[in-house]
Amino acid sequence: MSTGFGEVQALVFDMFGTVVDWRESIAAEVADRLSAHLPHVDAHEFADLWRAEYQPSMELIRNGSRSFERLDVLHRENLDTVLERLGVGAETIPKAELDELNLAWHRLDPWPDAVAGLSRLKERFIIAPLSNANVRLALDVAKRARLPWDAVLGAEVAGAYKPEPAAYLRTVGILGLEPHQVAMVAAHNSDLSAARAVGLRTAFVHRPTEHGPAQTTDLAAESDWDAVADDFEDLADQIA
Repeated sequence: MSTGFGEVQALVFDMFGTVVDWRESIAAEVADRLSAHLPHVDAHEFADLWRAEYQPSMELIRNGSRSFERLDVLHRENLDTVLERLGVGAETIPKAELDELNLAWHRLDPWPDAVAGLSRLKERFIIAPLSNANVRLALDVAKRARLPWDAVLGAEVAGAYKPEPAAYLRTVGILGLEPHQVAMVAAHNSDLSAARAVGLRTAFVHRPTEHGPAQTTDLAAESDWDAVADDFEDLADQIA
């Protein structure tokens, strides 16, 4: 077992990009559900624009500009924002169709190694998402993708969005553990940095195509994380 995991009892996972391939999943649904209204839409570009609104929308909550809202609400607002930026009034598309498209975030496909790797890690550790997703979103993704979580927690359980310390520490507390007994697993160096700052162990997993073939961020571990792995199977080889 890798140094640093001897006392670890639970692994908590970033979901978007680390466990599931949000970009390809969202692009597929955009192509299917918006083609009649936006025949010339680039589905991947639309997915990227939608995702680009993710952090700014949560930042308004983190900085106290608005009260906490679950991610489903933010995603739906962000969908209207993207349409407006593309010069399409949201009112020109039936609301029911946009509401259904918003649920595309509940139907994300896992990376090919995710289920097998998580199943192996589950044999030794408690495994659960520590995601900005709300509970129902995380549940739906897990059921559809057959993710073998021991618990499904959401941002509204912690009442905070990463990288706020409370998002990590309240999750640790819910699991009945101390920070050093929990490891954050993520494909994003910033997520791991925030987790380490409040005492969690850390594991970086490479997802070099999360943002497509021209990805320029998080292509490598940028600190001495407790583990660095090519995928979940490799992580299981190292720590399970």
